[in-house]
Amino acid sequence: MNKNPYSVLGVSENSTDEQIKSAYRELAKKYHPDNYADSPLADLASEKMKEINEAYDEIQQLRRQGKKYSSSSSTGGYSSGYTHTNYPDIRNLIKTGRLDDAQMLLDGIPVSRRDAEWHFLYGMINYRRGWTDRAYSCFQTACDMEPDNVEFSQAFARVNQQRGYRSPEYNQTNMMGGCSSCDLCTALCCADTCCECMGGDLCTCC
Repeated sequence: MNKNPYSVLGVSENSTDEQIKSAYRELAKKYHPDNYADSPLADLASEKMKEINEAYDEIQQLRRQGKKYSSSSSTGGYSSGYTHTNYPDIRNLIKTGRLDDAQMLLDGIPVSRRDAEWHFLYGMINYRRGWTDRAYSCFQTACDMEPDNVEFSQAFARVNQQRGYRSPEYNQTNMMGGCSSCDLCTALCCADTCCECMGGDLCTCC
């Protein structure tokens, strides 16, 4: 595994053995190949099922050995430069334009397990469809849940800009007849973030 196995199952490291087993069974039932026999999501479900099995096996091994999971051993991440993600398959679906498939997987995640990244990715789906108001709401929720996440805040700022939002500082600068280099830099970073999640790259240096 190259991801936190507890995150894959949607449980914490402090969960009991029974809670882990219950989470595993729920996910295994959802992604069982029989449920996707005639679906274009069959391959994706198979990969997800393999990931779930590996996560459960790793947790069992760690607990038998009395060890804790070490995040330093994780090299998981999104190919566009994200340092960590709990939803690599969904990000890839969004990146390749399979928005309906990505939304189907997100909708299947229980409400209790919908973290900040879940809301961010739902926002990206809405953003790709041109639904900026819905994207704004999702990005805002993601930022409220993880206010220090740069990826989420940049996407939120970008949608704010597209919706016509201007901060007092921005308005004051424009009233003075121009915009600061800081404004330009921020806008460029935000645009680059959205482009990368869509499979492009506005700034090749980052």
